[in-house]
Amino acid sequence: MKKLILLFFPAIIFAQQLQTGDLIFQNISCGAMCEAINAVTEGFEGRDFNHMGMVISQNDNIFILEASGEEVKLTPWEKFSERTEKSMYVGRLLPEHQHLIDNAVTYGLQQIGMPYDNDFLYDNGKYYCSELIYDCFLYANDNQPFFQLFPMTYKEPDSDEFFPVWVEHFEQQGIDIPEGLLGCNPGGMSLDKKIELKKFSL
Repeated sequence: MKKLILLFFPAIIFAQQLQTGDLIFQNISCGAMCEAINAVTEGFEGRDFNHMGMVISQNDNIFILEASGEEVKLTPWEKFSERTEKSMYVGRLLPEHQHLIDNAVTYGLQQIGMPYDNDFLYDNGKYYCSELIYDCFLYANDNQPFFQLFPMTYKEPDSDEFFPVWVEHFEQQGIDIPEGLLGCNPGGMSLDKKIELKKFSL
């Protein structure tokens, strides 16, 4: 019955909970890499978030603009939400910032097809999930930072040792581990005071 309702009445179901420009935060299971991300990042109220995207409403259908897999793409809500059984959270810009949404969406849609950034390097012509959202709102804010960049770490907590999964990953990429370089992550963005986070539920 729930799937039937979602299929025929998505605009009614999501009208209050999801609006274009909202940010959606997930904690997905992708093995050791997701576990490493969760270990060194902390989100809203101490929760783990390792993926995020932006809500786009088109013709009464809900999509998530995201950098995932091989590229930036629009993913139907049903497919996006099926990736996790854990609670998702919705981040809505505070009213004084919502004028940025239209330009942020315009920029984001123009990035569809851009390759996924497996190097996790900011401003290299590719995007990982939170980097895409960062640049959407950077553009919308007249190229002034809206969200913040922070030094990234790939080391185990309270250790000088890198997580083995990151050592292997960056060896495959053929680059040095970008320890300490500026970047962003979903957990950090979920803490930003310019958005209000709420648990998503039907």
